Amino acid sequence: MTSTFIYDAIRTPFGRAGGALSGVRPDDLAAVVMRAIVERTGLDPALIEDVIFGDANQAGEDNRNVARFGALLAGFPVTVPGTTINRLCGSSLDAVIQGSRAIEAGDHRVVLAGGVESMSRAPFVVEKSSKPWPAVGNQTMWNTSIGWRMVNPALPEEWTISNGQSAEKLAQVYGISREDQDRFAVRSHTLAAEAWASGAYDAEIVQVPGAELARDEGIRDGSTVEKLATLKALFAADGTVTAGNSSSINDGASAVLLGAEGAIDGEPLARIAGRGVHGNEPDLFGVAPVEAANKALARAGRTWADVDVVELNEAFASQSLACIRQWDIDPEKVNVHGGALAIGHPLGASGGRVIAHAAHELARRGGGVAVATLCIGVGQGLAVVLER
Repeated sequence: MTSTFIYDAIRTPFGRAGGALSGVRPDDLAAVVMRAIVERTGLDPALIEDVIFGDANQAGEDNRNVARFGALLAGFPVTVPGTTINRLCGSSLDAVIQGSRAIEAGDHRVVLAGGVESMSRAPFVVEKSSKPWPAVGNQTMWNTSIGWRMVNPALPEEWTISNGQSAEKLAQVYGISREDQDRFAVRSHTLAAEAWASGAYDAEIVQVPGAELARDEGIRDGSTVEKLATLKALFAADGTVTAGNSSSINDGASAVLLGAEGAIDGEPLARIAGRGVHGNEPDLFGVAPVEAANKALARAGRTWADVDVVELNEAFASQSLACIRQWDIDPEKVNVHGGALAIGHPLGASGGRVIAHAAHELARRGGGVAVATLCIGVGQGLAVVLER
């Protein structure tokens, strides 16, 4: 069985809801990173045997297989197929996982994985009436940007709380204080701002033509614990989860070029050494990365003592701290250049972001072991171990 290597990995800067990228369709965002990654590597796109892209919404302009439309808009030959997958927040990391499995099984030599999300442009949707022209009654309109909608009443009520309510529950279960969360959020903004200023993100960033950004739009300079302490809790009257210690609503795209050894010219950034997926209670979704990462390390023949860097998607500060405190890892190895609390979390693109930065960080260091992992709404976690 052959190994899978990451030959390049990129993303757009992430825009805030209603911000610089909100005027760009998600299929066009996908096309930007698809086109850029083949231009950067000099790869003939005809050699791509499949495009696998994640997308959590798929209810608006990203409907009907955005991976295929993105590839067509990128100018790829019509012979290059595409498929869109949905594992909510983990969609683009799952795309990488599925692409790596295809390569290791011998089905493909080159796969382009990644993901896209325009949460700004996610539409409102209305369920169809049972009658063509109902005489009375009103229909509920759902905002598809984020969260539960059209919930099946057969599900236990405690499972269908919002992710923010779940973050509050995790804070209580794991004894994570408001100050702990705010301090973690300040760290994320500080490190992300410093990373952009130092050029730590330069190797993985491609701009969206006509919507260029100097950096991720959500980073707040001068963020302090004292400032965050003034924000009101969002999900409980006496709660601890605020807009300041939660990820935001965002737009962006990511792409990861996967290949067998020697399938693509140039030195790979890293090798995929292990993968893990885990499920737990939907109302405690945020801690699923704990076991997903443990499984991935075991399959890679590694332990936490081997790990040099962790890229953990920061959906919420409470969720992130709940994971970190259960791993046998120095917290300073986690999100060394900030995380989603500052950078943003466009659902379908975030998995590509975390694995891209993990791969580039190993390349900067000249080698090592990295873990890229995300929590996923409805109680799942994904993780990938990289080696260089």
